[in-house]
Amino acid sequence: MTKFTHFNEQGRAKMVDISQKEETIRIAIAHSSIIVSKVIYEEIANGTNKKGDVFAVAQVAGIMTAKQTSQIIPMCHPIALKSVNITFDWLIDEEKNHYEINIETEVKTKGSTGVEMEALTAASVTALTIYDMCKAADKNMIIGPTMLLKKSGGKSGDYIRSSQK
Repeated sequence: MTKFTHFNEQGRAKMVDISQKEETIRIAIAHSSIIVSKVIYEEIANGTNKKGDVFAVAQVAGIMTAKQTSQIIPMCHPIALKSVNITFDWLIDEEKNHYEINIETEVKTKGSTGVEMEALTAASVTALTIYDMCKAADKNMIIGPTMLLKKSGGKSGDYIRSSQK
């Protein structure tokens, strides 16, 4: 039977001891998306959203959240991040009235534990921030799926998702 690492001898939650783990370069890449209306697409593309530059604000929110992940996910270790990069790509099919923003987050550190949660949290909050910035125009947006695409470094080795959706 698998031994759960986040439980103590009494079966209660604990933060895993990483003091003996080797420091390595850790990288995680996560993805999320948000489907928006044509009106929102045009607001973002034309820079006419009443709250400001949607991508700039969402990008800063994602970066800030990556740095604060241990404050909101109980068993995450505080990590000194070395890099956080967030990119946006549009997936548009005008015939189907489909306007989707693909969000990719890449988080790096050199440390004793991985940065998967930081990348996933950044992707999630970036999408939520886009929703918040655009909800006055249309509340029909759909967020997700959110997933880990890739991770490297550490004892468990590399991971690459075999399919995105």
